[in-house]
Parts: sequence; C-alpha cells; structure tokens
Amino acid sequence: MAAFHFALVLLTLLSVQFSEASRLSLFASTKDAQVADSTKWAVLVAGSNGYSNYRHQADVCHAYQILKRGGLKDENIIVFMYDDIANNTMNPRPGVIINSPNGSDVYAGVPKDYTGDYVTAANFYAVLLGNSSGLTGGSGKVVASKPGDKIFVYFTDHGGPGLLCMPNLPYIYANDFIEVLKTKHASGTYDEMVLYVEACESGSIFEGLLPEDLNIYVTTASNANESSWGTYCPGSVPPPPPEFNTCLGDLYSISWMEDSDVEDLNTETLEEQYLKVKARTLNNNTGQGSHVMQYGTQLISNETVSVYQGAGTWNFTSNTFQSIGSMGVVEQRAADIYSMWKMYERSTLEPQQKIELLKEIKEITTHRAHLDSTIESIKGELLDQEYLTERRPGSVLVDDWDCLKSMIRTFETYCGSLTQYGVKHTRTFANMCNNGVTKDAMDEASKGRCGSYSLGKWNPATAGYSA
Repeated sequence: MAAFHFALVLLTLLSVQFSEASRLSLFASTKDAQVADSTKWAVLVAGSNGYSNYRHQADVCHAYQILKRGGLKDENIIVFMYDDIANNTMNPRPGVIINSPNGSDVYAGVPKDYTGDYVTAANFYAVLLGNSSGLTGGSGKVVASKPGDKIFVYFTDHGGPGLLCMPNLPYIYANDFIEVLKTKHASGTYDEMVLYVEACESGSIFEGLLPEDLNIYVTTASNANESSWGTYCPGSVPPPPPEFNTCLGDLYSISWMEDSDVEDLNTETLEEQYLKVKARTLNNNTGQGSHVMQYGTQLISNETVSVYQGAGTWNFTSNTFQSIGSMGVVEQRAADIYSMWKMYERSTLEPQQKIELLKEIKEITTHRAHLDSTIESIKGELLDQEYLTERRPGSVLVDDWDCLKSMIRTFETYCGSLTQYGVKHTRTFANMCNNGVTKDAMDEASKGRCGSYSLGKWNPATAGYSA
C-alpha cells in the first residue's frame, strides 16, 4: 500500500513538472515567434542647427550608418535633422559629414525625413506615437509599430534642467515627453524601447518622472545637474583635420557609437555598453566629463545591443580613439562660441567677413551675459534664500510644469529668448514655482530689469517662445 502511495505521489510530481516544462516551452515558443515577427524601429534626432553645432548632425548621421549596417530598413529609420551642415558654405568638405578625425563620410544615404522647419517637438511626438495626422510637413514616416516591436530612440543636442532643445521652438519639456512615452505604452504598440540621450542635464528629463514599468530603458549623457561635452574639437587632442573649425562629435555619443563600431553586438549587452560608455564619458576623472545615467526598466539592459541596433560588418573607417586616457573636450554650451572664435582666428575670410563674425560673437556673448546677470538679479529678489525649499536628490524638477513654462514665457517677453545657452537657468525658474513665486511677481521683476533692453533678434515675438 505504501508503495502504491509513493508511486502515486511520484506520478503527480512528474505530471506537475511536465506541465511546467510544457508551459515554459510554450512561453519560449511564443516569445521566439514574437521575436521572429518583430520589427526594429529607430528615431534619430539632431535638435540643433548652425555650422557651430556640426557635431549633433554628425552624431545622428553616424548613428544612421550603424543601424543601416545592422540591417534596419530605411522605412523603419526616421531621421530628424536640420540638414544645413553638409552643404554649408563653411563646410570644408562640401556634401560630406564626418564624426571623427579621419573618419569616413557618414552623410551619404541618410534619409531626410524631417528637416528645416519640420524639426519640431510636435512632429517628434507624432512620429513616436505613430500619429500621421499630427504631422506638419516632412516625409510622413512614423513609428507604425506593433505589439512585439523594438524601438530605439537617439537624441543629441543642447538641453537644460527639464528640457531638450530643438531648432524650432518650443522646446521638448520633460513632462510632455514622459506623457508621450506613457501614451505609447498604453497603446500596446511596442514590446520594449531603448533611449540614448545626449544633452546637458539630460538626467533631469527622466529623474523622478519615468516609471519603471513602461518597458523603456534609458541612458543619458549626464546626470540632472551637469553639462555634457563636445569632442574632436580644434586645438584639442585628438583634433579634427586642420581645415575644420568646429567640434566633430559629442563625448557620450561618440563613446557609444565607436563601441558599436567595433564590438560584436550579437554578444555585447546594453549593460556592457553602458559601463564602457560611462567610463569613457567620465573622461578619466579629469573634471571635464559627465556621469552617464540609467533610468526606467533596468532588466532590458541584459539584452544584447543587436536587439535594437542590429549587427553587421563595418565597411568604412571610423577611426576610434577608445584607447586614449582622456579626451580633449569643450563644454556643450560653449562649443558654438569656441567654434566661431577658432574660425575667426584661423580662417582666410575676407576682412569684412571677419568683422561681421566678430560682431556676431560679441552680440551672442553680450546677450548671454545679460541673461546670466538678469536671472541672478531676479533670483535674488524673488527667492528668499533663508526660506528656500530645496528639492531632494532624485526628485522631479518641478511640481507645476505649467507654472514653469509660464515663468519662462514671462521672462522671455521682457528679457529676450533664453537660447540654447540660457536654458541652463531653468532650475531657477522651477525653484520659483516650487517656492510659491507668482506670475505677477515674475512679470514685475522682469519688466523692471529688462524694460529698456533691446531684444533685437532675441525677441520671442519673432523668434518664438521656448515654452
């Protein structure tokens, strides 16, 4: 009898194990079927314009070549870039863009989906959501993804606390971007998404805002409080070819792309790439580097890079400099003036052209000094340092995003556009909202300090508002 009971128990256990094995086998088969039917999508965004911002479009073009090499189809790669670099009169190699010293052309074949006036936050959101009716201009391509698809998003540009810049105003604000990601997730039209973001204070876009359950994994070039860096700049090591007066790339961006250029992406995981990029972007602890951060669904980092970027054989020179202990860099917000000054020093421009260039440099630096001093003065008046409520590390930048946008618009009305430089002060405006400063108080303070300031080309009535 005991033997019978033992046999019965054993049979039951075997039955349970078989059922579990069958369930796991069915799950694996279903997952394999989903992967086999999965499409890789990519959205690449260079959020600046102007030759002094050469590096951002060079980054995006390089990223396109990696994805194309990896087997992604043009119909599934959507590119945002102003497209004013390759054929710019200041480009020493017309029709060509490079992303590293002695690197090959990365511009050839890049789709021109959204260029010029169509590089906007609204179009970016519409593309991510697959909302063709929400587009203005451009190719009309959107991420028309289905439930099992993978999405890779790469953004490179200037930024500030809580925002990412775009060449056409208004900018991308963190709360709006996160809402777009939540909406995309709620639609059930993707499996997992990976975002790589290059911008100053880029960690502030996701810190305290991005839920961990959206199946979205993010790495950023910097934490919420620091600059990111341009590299391959004139006068630095390694330098660009001598005929170039501008930075060719950004430190975080070239770090992940030059890694993707040389590694086997079928075996390297996103976590492994993150750790290498993190170490290189820290720039040997020179103080001229930034802290690469991770946000969102961390489990995704165990997947291989090829799941999002594809994998293929590299067939042109990228000339990586991964073995260099520290890279010569220029702070992101200073890179445009640095480029213009190098052009003034080294170029063979006609005397009148040099006069005009110097005039432009002076105008830009004067407006930047005006922004710095004015915002500091308003801060001193409206924020009582004795009672100032500080945010805890890791907290969202601001509780009331409408208040933040209103503060920025009010300031710009009287004091001029913040520009890609002035967005570094966004945290000050956020602190005003967090500490109960009213719009009326901001209005009076801005009017009092800037009532006689000549807005010129920084008049938001013509240039547009940042918010």
